[in-house]
Amino acid sequence: MKLIMAVIKPFRLDGVRQALSALGVSGMTVTEVKGYGRQKGHTEIYRGAEYTVNFVPKILLEVAVASERVERVVDAITTAARTGEIGDGKIFVTTLDHVVRIRTGEPDSDAL
Repeated sequence: MKLIMAVIKPFRLDGVRQALSALGVSGMTVTEVKGYGRQKGHTEIYRGAEYTVNFVPKILLEVAVASERVERVVDAITTAARTGEIGDGKIFVTTLDHVVRIRTGEPDSDAL
């Protein structure tokens, strides 16, 4: 089992969700986060004063999948989230050692 974490632009979330639903991904966790990488933030003007926004709003999407589905899920996220501009985000894949569905106590892949 693998945990896929994707940091994407907020306006790409619906497209990514639809792409994952089409693959049969049954659940995901979405968190509003802020961060920066090569994008380095940007400058805005508010009430006539210019200020720098160092942390850019992003979405952190977390999906747990069976190991054999990782490549298809990563491809779907990449295709749906890509704009071709700087700041499109990153995808991280880590191993899940153990998962338990709280309601039924089902372990590992049965819990997904």
